[in-house]
Amino acid sequence: MSTEARNAGGNVVAPTDEGTCAEGAQAGPQADPRTVTDVAAGAVTDVTAGALIVVDGVSRIYPGETVDDSTHALDNVSLEVREGEFVSLIGPSGCGKTTLLRLIAGLDAPQSGSLEMAGQPITGPGADRGYIFQQGALYPWATVEANIATGLKARGVYKQQKHKIPQFIELVGLTGFEKAYPHQISGGMAQRVAIARALINEPRALLLDEPMGALDSFTRIELQDKLLSLWQDFGSTMVLVTHDVDEAIYLSDRIVIMTPRPGRISEIITVDSARPRARNSTGFLTLRSRILEKLHLVSERPEPEFAI
Repeated sequence: MSTEARNAGGNVVAPTDEGTCAEGAQAGPQADPRTVTDVAAGAVTDVTAGALIVVDGVSRIYPGETVDDSTHALDNVSLEVREGEFVSLIGPSGCGKTTLLRLIAGLDAPQSGSLEMAGQPITGPGADRGYIFQQGALYPWATVEANIATGLKARGVYKQQKHKIPQFIELVGLTGFEKAYPHQISGGMAQRVAIARALINEPRALLLDEPMGALDSFTRIELQDKLLSLWQDFGSTMVLVTHDVDEAIYLSDRIVIMTPRPGRISEIITVDSARPRARNSTGFLTLRSRILEKLHLVSERPEPEFAI
């Protein structure tokens, strides 16, 4: 029998540092304890009104040469993300986290189900959604400021808004590196350039595909703090794909746990502890252990009845 505490809406609520449930703690912009967090096999009940991103019954299958070779990446996934919320997607490798993020970005399309952004169907990429890739995807022939400018040029507003470039360079802590090329800066600095390039368009949602996955631990922690600061300053909705449980707890309002392929939502946990969060606190470590246990459980597969 589960001993997890839940609030009035049925949400799994993370413990505070004292080990008790902080149902009313401020988790971030527009924190709302009514959001449903008990989701299984794509079912969503008691949905929150006014969600910015709505994923409804989405499935994605990548065809192979034969039916048996096809890859069933996502199966009947439903999820809602509120405006100003920070949500992390976590699960085993190959469970469809990046596929789901690409669908929200409009870089891919589902076989079934629907996706909406601010009440409008997602049919392709849009300036209302910024996307940050795992390796930053900077143009190697362009300087830091020129890479950041590409976001404005893609929208056709470079002349009118190029004055914003120095401001965003300063925001991500790269003043003095304006003329540097990607090969002249570190991996963490390159990811800051990618973040600035995405934020300069002032998207309502920023989608992050493991942007800190390849960084060393010190740079990773530094960039996590910078990202959290930018999220609080801009109030953008952020959806992060990560394999790092500590990162998910440190940054998120809610953590979406996904099953192995075909990807489904196993559970969504609300992190109600106040920011900044101490990584060595009792509450943090308790939640970390709980999520690791859940990831182990959702990764289990039954043994075959016959072995050849």
